[in-house]
Amino acid sequence: MNRRLFAEFVGTFVLVFAGTGAIVFDAANPGKIGHPGIALTFGLVVMAMAYAVGSVSGAHLNPAVTFGLWLARWTPGRDVVPFIVAQLLGAFAASGLLFAMFPNHSTLGATLPYGPPWHSFVLEAWLTAVLVFVILAVSVAKPEVRPLGGAIVGGVIALEALFAGPISGASMNPARSLAPAIISGSLEHLWIYLTAPFIGALIAVPVCACVQQPGCCRTKEACT
Repeated sequence: MNRRLFAEFVGTFVLVFAGTGAIVFDAANPGKIGHPGIALTFGLVVMAMAYAVGSVSGAHLNPAVTFGLWLARWTPGRDVVPFIVAQLLGAFAASGLLFAMFPNHSTLGATLPYGPPWHSFVLEAWLTAVLVFVILAVSVAKPEVRPLGGAIVGGVIALEALFAGPISGASMNPARSLAPAIISGSLEHLWIYLTAPFIGALIAVPVCACVQQPGCCRTKEACT
């Protein structure tokens, strides 16, 4: 595993362990963390990993982000599958460790819809579209803004988790949803979290191109 893939593995491991761990720890100690604390945990850990591994791999930490950056021609096609595999391995390692620590927890922080499943599907697509749009827009922002990218993206994730978490779980990340669902057996609504984020990424790229044209989408030559 090269350095870039190992960075994605480590970054996703830390993200999933801290984020879903906050959910598990909150269930073990009711009232100690709470929904705002869980949302902030997700945002802060993404911010931390963006600065910790961003210079190595770009800190995608999310198959939908990798897919969106490939669509925008910021990520070479040859990197897509290896990046996603590394992210999944990191997520499964994190959920496996949480299972070893809390084997009786029913979901291990898996994302589940509260209310009609289609509400969560729409929300997950919209949330991911906003996330990928912001990532792309920050990437082509003025030079003085770009160093703040990790804080901006972490802030977006915390914001979206704060207001959408009670409905859809605010995953925006197939790796983050797949690992705890598989290990805990919470599979009933997994399809939402494996499909909607990719649709959101698909929406974000042309929207960003319209807003930021021509910066959001690089030429094909830039990715080869």
